[in-house]
Amino acid sequence: MADKLVFYTNPMSRGRIARWMLEEAGAEYETVTLGYDDTMKGAGYLAINPMGKVPAIVHHGKVVTECAAICAYLADAFPDAGLAPETLAERADYYRWLFFAAGPLEQAVTNNHAKFVPSAEQGRSFGYGSYDQTVDTLEKAVSANPYIAGDRFTAADVYVGSALIWGTQFGTLPKREAFLDYIGRLVGRDAYIRGNELDDALMPKEAPAA
Repeated sequence: MADKLVFYTNPMSRGRIARWMLEEAGAEYETVTLGYDDTMKGAGYLAINPMGKVPAIVHHGKVVTECAAICAYLADAFPDAGLAPETLAERADYYRWLFFAAGPLEQAVTNNHAKFVPSAEQGRSFGYGSYDQTVDTLEKAVSANPYIAGDRFTAADVYVGSALIWGTQFGTLPKREAFLDYIGRLVGRDAYIRGNELDDALMPKEAPAA
């Protein structure tokens, strides 16, 4: 079954982004849940992703890792879901903000969380410049249209939306009104709810009190 889609994940990981996207795409897939301290670092999974990170998918015998790439791939692999703009002109903002979130935003948030603040001189050579500049740019982007690439939901919203949902929840991004309004348009989606329910069901169960 070379065309089978297998999804490798852990419910406490970025795998939730890929799960949401799989549900939006309407894909049929098998879930393989990996543990951080054992199977994720085992030889079997390292042969799929040498980074020893999740998520990853295998589809038609090919491996796709990195959440932004998984979102873009699934949008193309399941075109009937309408998760990628049809024309090149329409894809401009789609590609721009999908990879802005995967590049500058990810770097800015990670460095800021680690309390590394680049000097103005360092910022010239960093893809994101500064954390504040990156956050301000994202705010303008989500304020321009109902969705990140225009008037309709796309795979880019899965990735950008996930970054904002997690960032505002865990305090790595500020709870600006524009961010919360944008998030509000996403979290009621059936696929988002369904994906969270599936991942929540995989969460470790607390041991009963003695």
